[in-house]
Amino acid sequence: MIKKIMEDSINEQIVKEMYSSNLYLSMAAYFHTINLNGFANWMRLQAQEEMAHALKFFDYLLDRGANVVLGQIDAPKRIWDNPLNAFEESLAHEISITESINNLADLSIQEKDHATHNMLQWFIQEQVEEEATVNEICDRLKLAEGSPGGLFILDHEMKQRQNTTA
Repeated sequence: MIKKIMEDSINEQIVKEMYSSNLYLSMAAYFHTINLNGFANWMRLQAQEEMAHALKFFDYLLDRGANVVLGQIDAPKRIWDNPLNAFEESLAHEISITESINNLADLSIQEKDHATHNMLQWFIQEQVEEEATVNEICDRLKLAEGSPGGLFILDHEMKQRQNTTA
């Protein structure tokens, strides 16, 4: 059995992961409306990945005999100033998710919940990859600033991303 404090904290993380999915789906819609369909593809797949993360936490709670309590998910923003602004917001969001997962890991150590601590290691590594990827896209968008051709090359590259959650 998992302790109530850990159960509640993981339920809160599920909501954060579901919000992440909605945020990236909203960003996909934004990119689609400004005809950057490669970026839209990237964000849509990111939304699917974030939902897979939520389900990983969901299944973990069920496997531990805990109660899953789905909380309210806030509506995400719909419009950004430009592609760089959207990805900078994505990076800030990923940093906040990393902090949240690190707090869960700290709590699992405090509660001597070795199973949860072990499970969280996958998420900790995943967040390193998430931040690095989004940071690289931000850097490349900064390099392409003022260059419509550069933006369209990046958009074409983003269209190449494939679903890896299936």
